[in-house]
Amino acid sequence: MILPTKGVHPNLALLTVGGQVLSALDEPSTVSSLWYRVSKMRGSTEPITFDWFVLSLDLLYALGAITLGPSDAIIRKAGS
Repeated sequence: MILPTKGVHPNLALLTVGGQVLSALDEPSTVSSLWYRVSKMRGSTEPITFDWFVLSLDLLYALGAITLGPSDAIIRKAGS
């Protein structure tokens, strides 16, 4: 789930999705605007569900790569 396995394709691993989230997070964003950007970035060939996207946010928060700022905006921490 976090890493690719026989049952989880590398494009769907949470670390892969989390990396795409971090690359789309160039400025503080709401969850919905970040979801839109990541979905657009992945395109229709590699769609993910919203719950998988939220799991990647959970992983990034647990790893200390993102935090919540004012007005519940998601902020990329320095060095991430």
